[in-house]
Amino acid sequence: MSWIVIALISAAIIALVSISDKAVIYRYARSPLTLPLLIGMAQTTVGLIVLAIVRIPSGATLEASGSAVLSGALFGLSGVLGQRVLFTQEVSRTIPVVQSAPIFAALLAVVVLDESISVIQWLGIVATVLGSVFLSLRITAGIKSIILHRSFYLLMISAFMFGAANVAGKVALDELPVLYTHGLRMLALGLVFLMFSFRLAPLVDVRRFFSQRSPALLFVSTNEFITANVGILLLLWALSLGPASLVTALLGTRALFVVLYSTGLAIVWRGALGEETSPGIVAIKVFSTMLIVAGVVAIAL
Repeated sequence: MSWIVIALISAAIIALVSISDKAVIYRYARSPLTLPLLIGMAQTTVGLIVLAIVRIPSGATLEASGSAVLSGALFGLSGVLGQRVLFTQEVSRTIPVVQSAPIFAALLAVVVLDESISVIQWLGIVATVLGSVFLSLRITAGIKSIILHRSFYLLMISAFMFGAANVAGKVALDELPVLYTHGLRMLALGLVFLMFSFRLAPLVDVRRFFSQRSPALLFVSTNEFITANVGILLLLWALSLGPASLVTALLGTRALFVVLYSTGLAIVWRGALGEETSPGIVAIKVFSTMLIVAGVVAIAL
């Protein structure tokens, strides 16, 4: 199977993870650290189980294994920032901005992996940035001015870390098997999430989920043990076959899937995700996301 097809399938699956995460945050969680705590618990468990099954490959080097751990840690830091913003912002505005990661992945890939970037790909980078900015703009009716929402800057840092995580993952995958790399990444990611979220308020919230048998547990367990791991494994598979800059770029189509999923749910099930569904708002979201996707396609050419 082509790495392009694998990357696109991964994007569609990981978009479902984002939608499910927002449902838990919007409808069930009382603390912004509740979902990160659950993710940390789940992915640390996944990492340990995978590593126990596949064990250390005979050809694994300390440098390659370190790259896999670094990739997971950066992925975790990116996720922590993204989850923090997602607690208060709409998923269809949050995830597309994070998907500006191809900008950083392309730049880092040039330096670290000696990958080349064409003029068309640079134009794609500009389009991706513009789309990200448009999605983060707010119009204040009383002042009649356009301002950048403060979450934009946190999301751009998250995007940089996500792009760097994919480049580090590509370095690891040049020497290591996909499953072993996945185990190291998930262990590192889980530990980062636990480090930032192991606090009293989210612990109380998680205990409430269990005592009340909250539907949130079904969302999280399905998401973290199945959907997220399938999507991430497909991403690693694509990275092992194709260039990091282009695979990360194609993963940016996740933005389009998120907008389609979230807008469709908001229209069919009003109030499901706290999304705004006025014609003007939907038009801005769709235009901005299509601009990001157009940039992503140009990067992938």
